[in-house]
Amino acid sequence: MNVRRNINESTRLIHGDSACDRLQRTPGPPIQRGSTVLLASCDELYDSSLVTYGRVGLSTQRTLRDALRDLEHADEAFIYPSGLAAITGTLSALLVAGDEVLACDSVYNPTRRYLAGTLARFGVTARYFEPSTDVTAIKAMITPATKVIFLESPGSNTFEMQDIPAIARMAREMGVLTVVDNTWSSGVLFKPLDHGADVSIQSLTKYVCGHSDVFMGLAAAKGAAVGLLATSNYETGWAVSPDDAYMALRGLRTLHPRLTQHGSTALEVAQWLVEQPEVHSVLCPGLPQDPGYDIWKRYYSGMCGLFSIVLNPVADTAVKQMLESLSLFGLGYSWGGFESLILPCGSQLSTRACSVEFAGPLLRIHVGLEAADDLIADLRHGLDQLANPHVAVSPVRAVG
Repeated sequence: MNVRRNINESTRLIHGDSACDRLQRTPGPPIQRGSTVLLASCDELYDSSLVTYGRVGLSTQRTLRDALRDLEHADEAFIYPSGLAAITGTLSALLVAGDEVLACDSVYNPTRRYLAGTLARFGVTARYFEPSTDVTAIKAMITPATKVIFLESPGSNTFEMQDIPAIARMAREMGVLTVVDNTWSSGVLFKPLDHGADVSIQSLTKYVCGHSDVFMGLAAAKGAAVGLLATSNYETGWAVSPDDAYMALRGLRTLHPRLTQHGSTALEVAQWLVEQPEVHSVLCPGLPQDPGYDIWKRYYSGMCGLFSIVLNPVADTAVKQMLESLSLFGLGYSWGGFESLILPCGSQLSTRACSVEFAGPLLRIHVGLEAADDLIADLRHGLDQLANPHVAVSPVRAVG
């Protein structure tokens, strides 16, 4: 160790050499923390090919980006401090004042909120199409101002499927970019970029991180979208901490087996729910009777743990009693962690542009990693609480 003994002790504590000239190899990557990057020469200070500041990401973040790029079969991957930040960052990068977005009407509500709020203030307009709209009808909606088609398949809360390859192929012919919220598939069950999409977005908060304790988002891209995302990401200063990047990398190690378990248990629970007298319908593309099953079967390699059910008409007070009686299904937002969750989400349909109606209350279910028999027993207990003949009932409706 070459310690300079002719300087003050306080200075040596700041500038003292390390006893290790290289890091030992461990199964997980090192967590490299730092804002300042020390460079070897004046020329390197302004070399844009080098990492000159920690905000752009050091070795931990770069390792995560490389892994996610490979997962999504992308040219490049960009990470953001939340899934919503990945959505807003992508849309901000691809659009300018005067542009238009065509969005599927079943997109994640915060996506719609950003389109109606911030982007509208900056001169970007949005129009919506029903999830069942065919490619020809979507093509007919395109105008010279249309620059992005935004898809989410299966759709948020209601799980309608879109034929992403057909839509992306048409959009490319029309000179329009296709962006897909791919969180449900987590980059494993479906690869949008392999099917012509330009950007695949994920909330890494969900299955990739997998333990309900980290916020993070991803935009993986091919082609011209890469440069637009890179410039915007640099200019706006999005950053992810090395500790969170490490947690996401840890989640990636077990992503495939966890998704397999989530999916198989979810299908077992969904199939059981189909047979329950209190359940009007199960909105799950992995079930053969689902309207989106053919698309799911054609392009997707499996299920995750997320789907919805529609109850037969029943009083809101009875639904509340049911949900609060459950012991294994927690009441909470988000999903993708090891724990099972349930959420009444009919009220979220009120923002839809197109009319939608269900026979009764809409509940979104996330099936975690618990044993299927235990989850089924918990749901059976909850459904037993619905018997309450004393309160009037009403269906769930939303009219645009």
